Amino acid sequence: QLQASGGGLVQAGGSLRLSCGASGLPFSRMDMGWFRQAPGKEREFVVFVRSGSNSVYTDSVKGRFTISRDNVKNTLDLQMNSLKLEDTAVYYCAADRRYGSSYYSSRSYAYWGQGTQVTVSS
Repeated sequence: QLQASGGGLVQAGGSLRLSCGASGLPFSRMDMGWFRQAPGKEREFVVFVRSGSNSVYTDSVKGRFTISRDNVKNTLDLQMNSLKLEDTAVYYCAADRRYGSSYYSSRSYAYWGQGTQVTVSS
């Protein structure tokens, strides 16, 4: 199971740190990612990290968001800085990308956290 936390309300330009805890899963061997879904929009890719910690970010968050994973604590964190209004969404952590599938597709992942709301205000 995945459990996401850390969302909240923040002013534009501020920071938040999301965390995703995994239990009962082979965390250290899994590729993982963060996705987000804004009201009325489809779930979109934010960042992907391989089991070996190589990561890929969507262009809109490059230089502002940083993903990190702790394979001992089984946690996946997303540090979000310089937040913008358009970052407002429910953020989901995802785990266990199927081998050979696209890291940017939500259909590629077997496990999902429950989502945590991030709201950026002006």
